[in-house]
Amino acid sequence: MSTLAESAASNAKSAVPAASASAAAASFAALLGKLDYLQAGDIEQIRQAYRLADEAHLGQMRKNGDPYITHPIAVAAQCAEWKLDAQALMAALMHDVIEDCGITKHDLVQRFGAPVAELVDGLTKLEKLEFDTREQNQAESFRKMLLAMAKDVRVILIKLADRTHNMRTMGDMPRNKWQRISSETLEIYAPIAHRLGLNFTYRELQDLAFHFLHPWRYQVLSKALNKSRSRRKDLISRVQHEVEVAFAGQGLGVRIMGREKTLYSVYRKMDNKHLSFSQVTDIYGFRIIVPELTDCYTGMGVLHQLYKPVPGKFRDYVAIPKVNGYQSLHTTLIGPFGTNIEFQLRTHAMDVVAESGVAAHWLYKANEPNSDTSQRLGTQWLQSLLDIQQETHDASEFWDHIKIDLFPDAVYVFTPKSKILALPRGATVMDFAYAIHSGVGNRAVDARINGEQRPLRTELNNGDIVEIITGDHAEPNPAWLTFVKTGRARSKIRHHLKTLAHEKSHELGERMLTQALRSEGIHALPDESGEFKSTWDKLLRFTGNKSRGELLSDIGTGKRIANMVGKKLAVLLAETGLKPDALLISTERYATGQEDTAGQGVVSLDGSEGLSVQYAPCCKPIPGDRIVGYLGRGEGLVVHTEDCPTGKRLLARDSERFLQVEWADEPVRPFETLVVVTVTNGKGVLARVASAIAQAEADITHVDMGDEPAQTATDIRFSVAVRDRQHLDDVLRSLKRTTSVLKAQRFKP
Repeated sequence: MSTLAESAASNAKSAVPAASASAAAASFAALLGKLDYLQAGDIEQIRQAYRLADEAHLGQMRKNGDPYITHPIAVAAQCAEWKLDAQALMAALMHDVIEDCGITKHDLVQRFGAPVAELVDGLTKLEKLEFDTREQNQAESFRKMLLAMAKDVRVILIKLADRTHNMRTMGDMPRNKWQRISSETLEIYAPIAHRLGLNFTYRELQDLAFHFLHPWRYQVLSKALNKSRSRRKDLISRVQHEVEVAFAGQGLGVRIMGREKTLYSVYRKMDNKHLSFSQVTDIYGFRIIVPELTDCYTGMGVLHQLYKPVPGKFRDYVAIPKVNGYQSLHTTLIGPFGTNIEFQLRTHAMDVVAESGVAAHWLYKANEPNSDTSQRLGTQWLQSLLDIQQETHDASEFWDHIKIDLFPDAVYVFTPKSKILALPRGATVMDFAYAIHSGVGNRAVDARINGEQRPLRTELNNGDIVEIITGDHAEPNPAWLTFVKTGRARSKIRHHLKTLAHEKSHELGERMLTQALRSEGIHALPDESGEFKSTWDKLLRFTGNKSRGELLSDIGTGKRIANMVGKKLAVLLAETGLKPDALLISTERYATGQEDTAGQGVVSLDGSEGLSVQYAPCCKPIPGDRIVGYLGRGEGLVVHTEDCPTGKRLLARDSERFLQVEWADEPVRPFETLVVVTVTNGKGVLARVASAIAQAEADITHVDMGDEPAQTATDIRFSVAVRDRQHLDDVLRSLKRTTSVLKAQRFKP
């Protein structure tokens, strides 16, 4: 079976002998003809980079027997077609020298400057670090590449040129590598090329990956397309002639180019929609390049007068560009013999951007220095990479976030001030909120879509006008992670929750250590600077923590026992001459009459502790209950009622991890508890019970009627939010006075 690489090789053989072809490809002259847009000084610097790369790769060969230097030259030639600057071309020539040839980044800084060295380093795989799995190694490599790309987009342009040439020569690689490399290209590099608007590269990478992933399917589909092309040659010529005449009649000077779907896009359409090849009707199309933006819409009118449009097949990407900057008008028309033909209308500038994406920035810089049309391409996504990195330190998690954002489809929604935002299809209100600003997302409490109040998990549709309502004291909810779609939203929520948990556990740990220290006769925690710095250093060596903050967080999350740390700190302070206060010891240890918990202090709870304190779901304690605190390993403080069976089992097994807790005088929020209401079945019973709870000024957070068929008497379980035990008594009294209620009581495990 022939491959693309073999086809290219056979063409080369017909032109010149293989040896001379290799020599020509390995010379600087192979690249020089593409550098006419650069200054003489820049070309000389590129020549120096070529010499270093040539020396570094001396003796290395490609799988097909060509000198290895032919690969860097091919990569640089692709970058030259995008009109990238001299620094990028130098990096392209030297992109493998750090990884394969023992040349260091410092060497490159010395010879070519820091910018070029940074580009090469961003392209270098991580080879010396040890990872648990190949996937983790790959994820870390992609993270490094994408972060370098976010700082300098030339990194990914060179990387895409590198991958494109490797895919073009894949036929020379062992067949056992085709699957992995092609899958990686299809799943990662092609979507990145599309995300950055490099559509020509995107299509080529897709077709090459398809060729090596499914060689037989590729060959069969290729033959079918060739037959179809020859059969419809007259049809295409006729349509082109009729369109040219129609535009000439309107006095519009246009350029018309025929185009057809790539093999991979035809295959994907057949696969997704379960079609045969003959059922794919829109294989052929035309691209029409017009002089001015307004001519796009005039041209659309000309086409719709010439052929009938297919309903629902018109797309205006001029007024609302795609997320990668792509602009064009799309329409599908019914041509001669009932054949569907797609037309795209765009200006020359739009065409350059459509084919080259972010690379168009350098094309414009070379040809139109004053044009900044493409400056904004991809910048939002590139900036989001840096935002996600700041909040995600695990490589696999980072890569998961990025893959979410490589969706080619998007929905376009509006802010109340008519600003357009593009989001992945399936994005929710919360994705929109975080796309505006992390502060808006973190404080979101409600939303209006097209003027109607909607839940935060609502999926957005094209054209929705979305308004986010925020609350000053609102915080992210962990449940949001179950429905957000964008990597930015996911990373922002996770980062905030981690930060919040750390802050709360730090605060709790500080309170617990302070109280434990008071039980040892020391009034307050000593400062970590000044005369007590050495004391803290000794304590940290004892506990194995890196910092005071880490130690306090460990105490707050239960990884360290406060009274043990407090005793050690008291001993260390005594060594400095700070003596314990006997009266304070007596007061702290024996005021509560519980000598058995001496040294642990009493933690006061008011409901504002956040993630560092959990109120056990088994017994659901509320203010007024007698409570105990269990310092779970790594999960913070878990509060149980004193008579909770689960708490009693933990006490029998792990008593040293229990500490005294008490309710604050004025809790700051309501607490959930369970109420079981036994009712006689009848019409409107549930409504009357709910009304009785509401009259007692309690909120219902959940209702459970069980799965059993309704009986004459049925138990209904309510989760209700109450202020304290007195408030719960009011709720129970209100329920007992209600018609049809036989019994109402708090649920006890």
